[in-house]
Amino acid sequence: MHKNYIRFKYCVDFLFALFMLTATSPIFLVVAIAIKAEDGGKVIFKQLRTGKQGKKFYCYKFRSMKSTTVAFDKDHPVISDKNANVTKVGRVIRKFKIDELPQLFNVLKGDMCFIAPRPLLPVYDSDYRDWELIKFEMRPGLTGLGQVNGNGHLSIEDRKYYDAYYVMHASLFLDLKILFKTVLLVFVGEKKFLRPVTEAQYAALKREIKINYSSNDIICAELKLQAYGK
Repeated sequence: MHKNYIRFKYCVDFLFALFMLTATSPIFLVVAIAIKAEDGGKVIFKQLRTGKQGKKFYCYKFRSMKSTTVAFDKDHPVISDKNANVTKVGRVIRKFKIDELPQLFNVLKGDMCFIAPRPLLPVYDSDYRDWELIKFEMRPGLTGLGQVNGNGHLSIEDRKYYDAYYVMHASLFLDLKILFKTVLLVFVGEKKFLRPVTEAQYAALKREIKINYSSNDIICAELKLQAYGK
């Protein structure tokens, strides 16, 4: 991980989040009114996620479902827009990723940044293999490498591979590539960008992490993840 670039990235993200909140404030107002008008329920949905060094935080979204207490299935975590529990407004804001806009506040708070591994639910904390723990070396993002390479169409293992790969190779060029593909997938769909991970890719990344991270680094990361999970 290029630490100087990451520090620069966090500063730019804070300033850009301030700009985006100002620029999108009319969208916030329209979406909030639409959600409230449809069923009178809460506008903002918050959910506990695992962030940098295993620290837990509440991730904000515009509510897109009728009920937010649906049983979670680790094997099928992505809920289809055709699901009966998704509201009419929810289908629209999910399609254009507008439901993610409240996470701009997460960026301002320092919980998240714009481009990095997406934060998962704490239920996944015990599933990480040692080499995957480097994901927690940086703040999670609004979008990431896994999201522009298939997202919900990928297995959870492949998504975690892309998370670890990003942390090892974060750069301005990679961020711009992810940003460009994020805009494209809004119009053409995630499946068009599906890139499953090969065994050769897994093996190469594991070797790279082993060379750059000692066993002590990995043990410390695991202890931090466990500590914040209590």
